[in-house]
Amino acid sequence: MPTATNGPPRSNPDHEEYQYLDLISRIINTGQIRPDRTGTGTLALFAPPSLRFSLENNTLPLLTTKRVFLRGVVEELLWFVSGCTDGKVLSSKGVNIWDGNGSREYLDKVGLNHRRAGDLGPVYGFQWRHFGAEYGTCQDDYEGKGVDQLMDVINKIKNNPTDRRIVLSAWNPKDLPLMALPPCHMFCQFFVTLAETPSSRPKLSCLMYQRSCDLGLGVPFNIASYALLTHMIAYITGCDAHEFILQMGDAHVYADHVEPLKIQLQREPRQFPKLVWNRSVEDIGSIDGFTTDDFGVEGYKPMGKIEMKMSA
Repeated sequence: MPTATNGPPRSNPDHEEYQYLDLISRIINTGQIRPDRTGTGTLALFAPPSLRFSLENNTLPLLTTKRVFLRGVVEELLWFVSGCTDGKVLSSKGVNIWDGNGSREYLDKVGLNHRRAGDLGPVYGFQWRHFGAEYGTCQDDYEGKGVDQLMDVINKIKNNPTDRRIVLSAWNPKDLPLMALPPCHMFCQFFVTLAETPSSRPKLSCLMYQRSCDLGLGVPFNIASYALLTHMIAYITGCDAHEFILQMGDAHVYADHVEPLKIQLQREPRQFPKLVWNRSVEDIGSIDGFTTDDFGVEGYKPMGKIEMKMSA
């Protein structure tokens, strides 16, 4: 049987999770030692081959060699979709992934002294729903301001599925100085495979480009998030979710994640779970109609948690 670098024999060598594990192994073994803005230090490679995950039959690529914080993925994704930029909204729900970048100490350090704690500036959700609008605070009303890219994507998928401009961008150079953290997952493009028979449905795929890729903590979360976003958009546009492709720029492992990741490399992936919708399309209505209770996941049996510190 094929054997993974730094890993055990593989009973299912074609499992898609091995793309992720093999990249970690490659970075640990051959990555360049580099300083980084957090002071932790990384091992890094540039532009490794893309990772491809099937979404067919409601598959959700939640990595299984350690538990992915699914509730956090769902809450953050709905927070993006709503256009919210207030980190306190997430922390009030027990999701603390933005707390470090929204703290008083951090905002002062990056020159955003005028912002209240938790106000992250025009980050992902603002760019998705109000691109080009002037940002004030996280408490302002931006209804009808800027370009609603997310709704534009949905309208194109429904009405012009062969359009080559079905793009959602979070990278807005004008707004970068106003953000607590510039976007790591910068933009994505959707592609509709047209229905081949009168009885079949079109298929929706998503390609996402990520400029900065923390393999230990961030990437498993990002894979799950954009796979879920693709499933959501497919559901409300009458498509079947088909594939999620992740293209990385700076793919890195933090120095203090190397030993925990070596533990993960010894684990054999299990079957990915299935996504189950708890309400009909008619009940959800639109992309803004989803709630946390709409997402059901069956068959997720990950291995134990592996502790890794988040560098901010």
